[in-house]
Amino acid sequence: MRADILKPAGKMWDLIEVKASTSVKDHYRDDVAIQTYAFQQAGVPIRYSVLQYVNNTFVYPGNGCYHEILSNGRVNSLFAEEDLTKDIASLVTAVPRWVQEAQTMLAGLMPPLTDHCEDPYPCPFLGYCYGEGPEYPLSILPRLSAKQHDLLTAQGYTDVRDIPPGVLTNDTHEWVRAITVSQRPDVRPEVAVVIKALSFPRYYLDFETIQFAVPIWQGTRPYEQLPFQWSCHIETKDQTLTHQEFLDLSGAAPMRAFAESLLTTLKTSGPILVYNQAFEGRIIRELAVRFPDLEAALTALLPRLVDLLPLTRQHYYHPDMKGSWSIKAVLPTIAPDLDYAQLDGVQDGGQAQQAYIEAIDPNTPVARKGVIKQSLIAYCERDTEAMVRLAHFLVGPASSRR
Repeated sequence: MRADILKPAGKMWDLIEVKASTSVKDHYRDDVAIQTYAFQQAGVPIRYSVLQYVNNTFVYPGNGCYHEILSNGRVNSLFAEEDLTKDIASLVTAVPRWVQEAQTMLAGLMPPLTDHCEDPYPCPFLGYCYGEGPEYPLSILPRLSAKQHDLLTAQGYTDVRDIPPGVLTNDTHEWVRAITVSQRPDVRPEVAVVIKALSFPRYYLDFETIQFAVPIWQGTRPYEQLPFQWSCHIETKDQTLTHQEFLDLSGAAPMRAFAESLLTTLKTSGPILVYNQAFEGRIIRELAVRFPDLEAALTALLPRLVDLLPLTRQHYYHPDMKGSWSIKAVLPTIAPDLDYAQLDGVQDGGQAQQAYIEAIDPNTPVARKGVIKQSLIAYCERDTEAMVRLAHFLVGPASSRR
C-alpha cells in the first residue's frame, strides 16, 4: 500500500489521498479506508484520513499562483480537502471482512458477470474471465437499462441475433435487432428531405479542445474545455468544397484568436453542420461569456447549428456500428476510404489533446512541432470531411448505401 501523501503529525501521521476528480465519490471512501487499515496494521498510526481533490471553482490568477487568500477572506485554491476520518470509521473495521470475502472468492469457481465488473471502472480482466463474449452482445442495444439487460439475460439471450421478433418493446432496440439479424443496413428516406432543405453555403464545423487539470492560462479553471483548433469545410450549391482551419500552437491562450477567426469564416448566414451540437454549442456559449465584445456575434451562430448526430441516429444504422453512432463508428460503413487509422500520429480526440500538450511544450524541437501541427490539421480536417460525406450519403441514391 502506498499513500500519495503521509504528513507527520507529532507521533502520528495524516494520510492524504489525492484524486484528479472534482468531488468525493463513494468508492474513494472505500479506497481511503483500505489504505488507513493497511497503514495501521503496518504500525503506522493514522491521525486523520483526508481526501484531496481538484476544486473546479478555482480560477487561475496567473503567475504560478495556485493557492491564494483573497481580500474578502475567501480561499482560491486548486485543491479542496475533505476529512474522511469519521466517515470511514465503520469501513475501516469492515476491511478484514472484505479481505476474507475476496480470499473466499479467489478460492472458488469463477464468479458470474455482475455490474461490479464495469463499476466504478471497467475491469481489465474481463476478457480473461469471460472470454471475448458474443459478436453482438446485448450492450449494443442503445440505452438498454440494467433491468432490461437482466431480464433478457434471465431469458437466456446473450447475443442480439438470438432474440426473436416481438420480445423487444423499444422501437429503436427492435430496429437494431432486425438490422443485425438481416445484416442489411437501413437508411430511412425522411432524412434526405431534412438535409436537402438546408440552404447554401453549408459550413461543416468541428472543434478540438484541451482540458488542463492544472490551469496554465490566466482566468481559466481546472478541466475547463478550452478550444485551440477548428476545421471547417464550406460547401456551395454546386457542391464545390473549400477548407479553412485554425490552429494555435504558440502556447499562449488561443481562445480569443479562435473565436475571431471562427466568426470571420462562418460569416452571418448559412447552416453550420456539426456532429453533437451540445459540444460545439457549449464551447460557443462559453466563448461568448469570456469575450463580452464578441457575445452578440457568437450567440448569433447558435440558431444556425444543425446537428447531424440525432439525424443519423434516427435514420441510419449498419450492423457494423454495433450500437454506436459516433462518427468513428458510422464513417467506416459509408466511407471506408476515410479510415482514421490511415492518419499519421493523431487518430482520435485523446491523441489530439496529448499532441497539443507536446506541441506547446517549450522543450519540443521545432521539427517535431511541425510534424505535430500537420497531424493535428489532418485529423481535424478528417472530422469535417467525414460530415460532408455523411450528409451526401444520407441524401444519396439507394445504390450508394452499402
